[in-house]
Amino acid sequence: MDCGAGNAKIAERLPTQHPMPTDRYMRPFLALKTLLFTLIVPGAVLIYVPYWLLSDPNSNLPHANLAWALPSGLFIILGLAIYLRCAWDFAVKGLGTPAPIDPPIKLVITGLYRRTRNPMFQGVLLLLLAECLLFTDPLLLVYAGSIALFFHITVVFREEPDLASRFGASYSHYCRQVPRWGFALKAFSPEPV
Repeated sequence: MDCGAGNAKIAERLPTQHPMPTDRYMRPFLALKTLLFTLIVPGAVLIYVPYWLLSDPNSNLPHANLAWALPSGLFIILGLAIYLRCAWDFAVKGLGTPAPIDPPIKLVITGLYRRTRNPMFQGVLLLLLAECLLFTDPLLLVYAGSIALFFHITVVFREEPDLASRFGASYSHYCRQVPRWGFALKAFSPEPV
């Protein structure tokens, strides 16, 4: 569950990020910035690109497999709830946004982050899985797999080194206790055991 020894070397090469102001007047902008990021980045991953992949030149809308509507709907609800909770925790607890250019200035280890290090990515992947079930298109499945691989590479080579450089021992302790992917049965406790 550790973040990996190679991440320390990568972290040394990353620029130091300057924390954003924690002024109470700046906090309302976190919601707006999070909304804009969500519409642009997860919006592209979950809506714009899949729509383009599934669009039939002879019709306007992709055809859904209604046999999978119920499980897809459940995954959509779960994935959306996970994403929204994580975005909330980033803004309220971390004083930042999901956008890599405006990350939380505090280490977010509450909520779902007590059981997994990357619940937001997992929420997005659940939403992609829902689309794969609903539209049963092999191209969409390949796309979802490539997004999952991209998330993993991003986490290992960019996010973890950045978090290790910004939060040091606190993040290392967190990595030893909480899995990168999946969910731990025992919730993380910030106190060293």
